[in-house]
Amino acid sequence: MSRLPVSPKPLTGGKVLAMLIAFFGVVIGVNMIMMKLAIQTMPGTEVDSAYTASLAYEKEIVNAQDQNARNWKVDAQIERGADGGAMLRVEARDNSGKPISGLKFQGRFERPTDRRADQPVALAEMGIGIYRGNAPLIAAGQWDLVIEGVAAGKRMFLSKNRVVLN
Repeated sequence: MSRLPVSPKPLTGGKVLAMLIAFFGVVIGVNMIMMKLAIQTMPGTEVDSAYTASLAYEKEIVNAQDQNARNWKVDAQIERGADGGAMLRVEARDNSGKPISGLKFQGRFERPTDRRADQPVALAEMGIGIYRGNAPLIAAGQWDLVIEGVAAGKRMFLSKNRVVLN
């Protein structure tokens, strides 16, 4: 009868336990690192409270209908500077083509994927119906350009457009 060769290091219960602990330790460690990186890079919410956003929805519909009835023409141009900044120029005209003066316009560059990168742009009236502002050090890529015009504490105009900055 032939005997099977005996392993110099037999597999014992302690070794199996150590291998299982090491395996699951690596899996759990990698999962923890991936979870931390995912939470840091993506906040995961578009709005802070869906309930509050739903309550404001009817008001947004009325504001949009009022804005459409005014039939204003608002054009925006973005010029990139050599220093990495962006100059925003907004020209506003009413439905008859006359420049709109006296509004308080504000702009905002919003990152579609990360609200923490949003950059406001203070717009000042430089001429009748012409508003300008700067956004220093704005990164290249896709942004949502939000333009809002306010008069006497009431929002008169709102626009949100996707732009690509080089």
